[in-house]
Amino acid sequence: MKREWQLEALTPIYTGDANRSYKRLVPSGIMGSLRWWFEVLVRGLGGKVCDPTVEGVRCPENNKQLHEPGHHCVVCELFGCTGWARKFRLMVLDENGQRVIQDQIQEGQKFTLRFILLRTIAPEEWCLLDATLRLIANYGAIGGKTVFKPSEESNRQNARHHEDFGLIAIEQRPEGVGCSRAAAEAYVRDTRWRRDFSDAAFAWASLQNFWCVKGRYLVRRDADTSSFNLVIGRPESKSQSSQGDSWLAGRRPNRQRGIKPESKKVFSFKEPKNACRTFGFVQNEQEFFQVLNKLITLRDGGNGRQPDRVWDSFKPDSEFLKGEQILERLFKQEEDA
Repeated sequence: MKREWQLEALTPIYTGDANRSYKRLVPSGIMGSLRWWFEVLVRGLGGKVCDPTVEGVRCPENNKQLHEPGHHCVVCELFGCTGWARKFRLMVLDENGQRVIQDQIQEGQKFTLRFILLRTIAPEEWCLLDATLRLIANYGAIGGKTVFKPSEESNRQNARHHEDFGLIAIEQRPEGVGCSRAAAEAYVRDTRWRRDFSDAAFAWASLQNFWCVKGRYLVRRDADTSSFNLVIGRPESKSQSSQGDSWLAGRRPNRQRGIKPESKKVFSFKEPKNACRTFGFVQNEQEFFQVLNKLITLRDGGNGRQPDRVWDSFKPDSEFLKGEQILERLFKQEEDA
């Protein structure tokens, strides 16, 4: 049995290999991104997800037998962990589903994600997988290099580190993969899944901490003006932009001081115009207000800053979408069907 999602790449999709070559497609890059957003969705629905990179936190729970409740978390049930194989095989094919794609997926290219069953996949798992793909297509991005940020500086806006990667659109999805939000929540919160671990370090990667503004982007305009830096809390001037490391802005590595690199928690995409977006994560409700106030500052200006034309007429009440609103939208279509 198989199920397929037909997609279109609105920008190139980056899945670099071990040599950082971007010229070929590496399916594991797609798989890793799918799993990451699947985790974000599950946490948003009240499920608890392990971190497969951290010893003592990753699944399985070694004191449990394979099919004993608490052996692994709800995400590892589908995507696998040590001793528990993934339930499907992923193939990335051309738009007709005939040929395996080997080269990098380019802007405007249509392609197919084919999920081939290796073991039984529960209806709720199909539902969550479909919601994950719709979450990525409508509010997020897939693959690598999504941390790149736009620039409108002369002779720099087309530089590779200012390009947009990872935006997709769903052309067609299989029938019978939807479910209600209540069913999805009941599944991810079921007592059969492992929950006896601390997730404090990565609990922020949840749809409950997510926000998105569609149709607007953050950009560096010149050496002294960067709406992106304003939002993440770094000085806008290039001469000072190395300052201001924080949870939101990310941290530059420093081996001497034992500081490991941390990614920014804000992402912005300028192209294509009909799909541009800005999204990010916060740690608590107060930070939602802090980010929103900065976006309003872009609209209105102040303290010597001119209003930003990209954010002209920005309507916070309708445009600033929080994760809870997005959850409602993802499942409303299924519940109304």
